[in-house]
Amino acid sequence: MAAELTLTQLTEKHRNTLDQALAAIRSRAYWSPHPEHPKAYGETAPADGLAAFEAVRGTRFDLGQPGTDGWTGGEVSPYGPELGVEYPHVDPDVLLPAMKAGIAAWRDAGPETRALVCVEILARISARTHEFAHAVMHTSGQAFMMAFQAGGPHAQDRGLEAVAYAYEEQTRVPGQADWSKPQGKREPLELGKTFTAVPRGIALMIGCNTFPTWNGYPGLFASLATGNAVLVKPHPRAVLPLALTVQVAREVLAEAGFDPNLVALAVERPGEGIAKTLAVRPEIKLIDYTGSTEFGDWLETNARQAQVYTEKAGVNTVIVDSTSDYKGMLSNLAFSLSLYSGQMCTTPQNLLIPRDGIATDAGHKTYDEVVADLAASVGGLLGDDARANALLGALVNPDVKARLEAAAGLGEVALASREVVNPEFPDAVVRTPVMVKLDASKPDPEAAYLSECFGPVSFAVAVDSTADALDLLRRTVREKGAMTVGAYTTSPDTERAIEEVCLEESAQLSLNLTGGVYVNQTAAFSDFHGSGGNPAANAALCDGAFVANRFRVVEVRRQA
Repeated sequence: MAAELTLTQLTEKHRNTLDQALAAIRSRAYWSPHPEHPKAYGETAPADGLAAFEAVRGTRFDLGQPGTDGWTGGEVSPYGPELGVEYPHVDPDVLLPAMKAGIAAWRDAGPETRALVCVEILARISARTHEFAHAVMHTSGQAFMMAFQAGGPHAQDRGLEAVAYAYEEQTRVPGQADWSKPQGKREPLELGKTFTAVPRGIALMIGCNTFPTWNGYPGLFASLATGNAVLVKPHPRAVLPLALTVQVAREVLAEAGFDPNLVALAVERPGEGIAKTLAVRPEIKLIDYTGSTEFGDWLETNARQAQVYTEKAGVNTVIVDSTSDYKGMLSNLAFSLSLYSGQMCTTPQNLLIPRDGIATDAGHKTYDEVVADLAASVGGLLGDDARANALLGALVNPDVKARLEAAAGLGEVALASREVVNPEFPDAVVRTPVMVKLDASKPDPEAAYLSECFGPVSFAVAVDSTADALDLLRRTVREKGAMTVGAYTTSPDTERAIEEVCLEESAQLSLNLTGGVYVNQTAAFSDFHGSGGNPAANAALCDGAFVANRFRVVEVRRQA
């Protein structure tokens, strides 16, 4: 097919961005080419984005991909409205061979061309960030500003980060080499050698409900940039953001002269469960998944033909030992517990506090005082309904609401949840967090704090000492996993002890956060999301290991 986008054009537009991304992953300094502020996209962008989102509602989302055997949909916004979009339902026996047909040309294009095409895809998505923000908001329940930032520029950053790592790993080995081995008085042995990064085949990206783009883009772009085709299987309640992504990717691939079927969409009918069916097909060689531990474990056990990357559930813990900024600690933790109603895989759940209290710049505080003051800080932060709506968003599904309501019966309630009315979306289910007091001195293998309670639920766990908190932290990370660990201490020895636990158990640690950076936020190009070293995830977003096994290097030797 004729290319409308040439390599020269792509290089002129995006090579500098790729080089900056490569520099950023090496320096780990702050960098982003995607603006966080809505006004950066132009005066008409907010209205244009909303209009584009409204225009797709109630329509049939035809991607022109082969194997369409029907239509399906049914997304309902956590804020109330039905989206009314119908998506293509696929026959994998037709679609998968069509996807495979384009891989050879995509492979032969080489790492640089693939990377630049991926950057063009991300650039076009970035230009439509306002539209994507509404799509993310009305499928995940995130408040608009969070949907805009996390679903837009931050997700795009994560995608570009994966492209940079993919490019770097593929170009470690030269494309060709002349080999000459001296033989003394005889003529040297001489060979010409070529080295080609060869993709695994077709990748399956299984999307999640809460962060469809942020969690989806790393795997999607890591696989595409390493030469694989990608089949995107969205969560049935969060299809639209990834359908838009597939639409853009197919347009760019076609314009660049490649088969658009290198990226395709697979949407399931209600209750169909096609992820299980697709995951074990022999054509699927890579799987990226974010979601429950149960299904993640199933994939790792049963999808034996594929390289499987999973982000599952964990129990995130904060140790409160002491602080030199009591007010700042309370404020930081209150925001961390409240953001997006705790519906983040990085939100802290267990707050381990010595029962004898802690030393602070405001004097000694007992366990009860720390818990009461933190509850008051959350209450103050969310006391105004407008601000509460902007921070909390909506509960993403009825399961979260059920867990929230059940949590109040697990112990003494230090902070009761309350209902918040959203005047713009009266059908939205909005709830403030609940905080429950528990005691670690009572051995209980079924203790609530030993399992993830996803949503706006936290446990203030009384421990006998900081040493006991360290033991509980180690046990929790080792047995249940953790995406994040936080700690507050003024003691260098305690800080080293906490750090040692996290190093030994492979858990990402944030120490003494009291300002505008929070334990549940990570920055692409600098922070690693997950470690791949504990049960919460078998991969990190993003490092070399996340991309390096998505391709193999095949060598051809020729007699010189």
